[in-house]
Amino acid sequence: MSAFLSPNPKFTQLLNRLTEINDIKAAISLLHWDQATYMPPGGAIARGRQMATLRRLAHEKLIDPVLGELLEDLRTEETHLPYNSLEASLIRVTRRDYDRAVRVPSQLMAEISQHQSATYNAWGKAREAESFAIVQPYLQTTLELSQEYARCFPGYDHIADPLIDLQDEGITVATVRSLFEPLRQQLVPIVETIANSSLLDDSYLYQNFSSKEQLKFTIGVIHCLGYDLQRGRQDKTLHPFMTKFSIDDVRITTRVYEHHLEQALFSTIHETGHALYEQRISPELEGTPLAGGASSSLHESQARLWENIIGRSRGFWEWFYPRLQGVFMRQLGQVTTQQFYQAINKVTPSLIRTDADEVTYNLHIMIRFDLELAMLEGKLAISDLPQAWNERYRQDLGVIPTTDVEGVLQDVHWYVGLIGGMFQSYTLGNLIAAQIYDKVVHNDPEIPFEIERGNVKRLLDWLQHNIYQHGRKFTTQELIEQVTGSPLTINPFLDYIRHKYEYLYKCKL
Repeated sequence: MSAFLSPNPKFTQLLNRLTEINDIKAAISLLHWDQATYMPPGGAIARGRQMATLRRLAHEKLIDPVLGELLEDLRTEETHLPYNSLEASLIRVTRRDYDRAVRVPSQLMAEISQHQSATYNAWGKAREAESFAIVQPYLQTTLELSQEYARCFPGYDHIADPLIDLQDEGITVATVRSLFEPLRQQLVPIVETIANSSLLDDSYLYQNFSSKEQLKFTIGVIHCLGYDLQRGRQDKTLHPFMTKFSIDDVRITTRVYEHHLEQALFSTIHETGHALYEQRISPELEGTPLAGGASSSLHESQARLWENIIGRSRGFWEWFYPRLQGVFMRQLGQVTTQQFYQAINKVTPSLIRTDADEVTYNLHIMIRFDLELAMLEGKLAISDLPQAWNERYRQDLGVIPTTDVEGVLQDVHWYVGLIGGMFQSYTLGNLIAAQIYDKVVHNDPEIPFEIERGNVKRLLDWLQHNIYQHGRKFTTQELIEQVTGSPLTINPFLDYIRHKYEYLYKCKL
């Protein structure tokens, strides 16, 4: 029996149409998951065509004038229902999706989809050959498609605004800059102070660790974190991600390096953070546009909360480290919990974003954000991107990539999506995570002590009640204010960084 109780037959028609669209999108997600995990390389061309066809069908169904008429007919009903009711929320969110989608021609969506699949395949070859030139013409087309998509939304202040809004509704370039600029001003001296302090030893993490044993241990960890393995699974891929086919089928991927323990461990916890969100959306939202995360930045906040604020905390390892030692006694038997805690939180400028520590990570994001704005504005040519990337890394982090894989080829985002709209979500997610967790501990000071005992249930229940269950019923800004009592701010994140790393590095930040 449906949880949506409206007796209006037009609402039932709307619901049926949305369920069909959702099912097509689930099939697209399944094809993408297979492409990134088990599909043979030879299947890339056909897979691109298949995904493009399904995306075109989903888009055509979403922009069907009949759906628009249903939404208009239900406008009166929406205004008479409570704002947070299932019915009003579904109508409101669907109208936003419809109004955005109807501006974009189906043919453009199909072209973008097919191009993305071909570009992803070329990116893999470019990484293998360590040559940006292989994928450069594909990325040029991606830039042109990104600009064409943005032009479907005239009236923006910046060409990247429609692309950002696609991932983080209501967020603009101006919004991001208002947070990034003061954050950069605060982070740079913090990084400099830590760089002049005694280095922490992380050599313990660079030994030989069996891939099989690493994967087995990560399964145990994510089970303890609350990831339901009866409704999900973990597989290996080149660039880890989470995907969902339904609330009851939420999958994660990871990558394993035998000589670097952190990779599998923290990429798994990160993707589990995404999956915990999706698995705990209210079942009554299943099959509708409400059954998903509120935005990319809020989704990222949960991945970063579990990966860093929890997963890199001393309390977390009070419980899990003896178990990790038991698996890798030869490598870690003489390494104390404190030494391991210091190792996984070592701060050092690095080339690879996904390897970056919490302090320098956001500088990686700001570099990418600035570069993609320059590309979209026409100020940076695709052919000059590798050189511009390397120069920014030299200026901001004092390191220079020696290969394209260490540089412009390291992230999948521009090679599987559009240029613009994604990278800001990572730093916004860090800020949101800190602000939410600050509120969590203020409301329930016992939660950190529960985590030391290996029990995350109180934290998970709090997040489910306040955030996860709502899916897309509320915007990110609405949820942050509901949960924390204030708009998004950089202060809780900076307080968290200063408190944690002053202790680790014995310095004043």
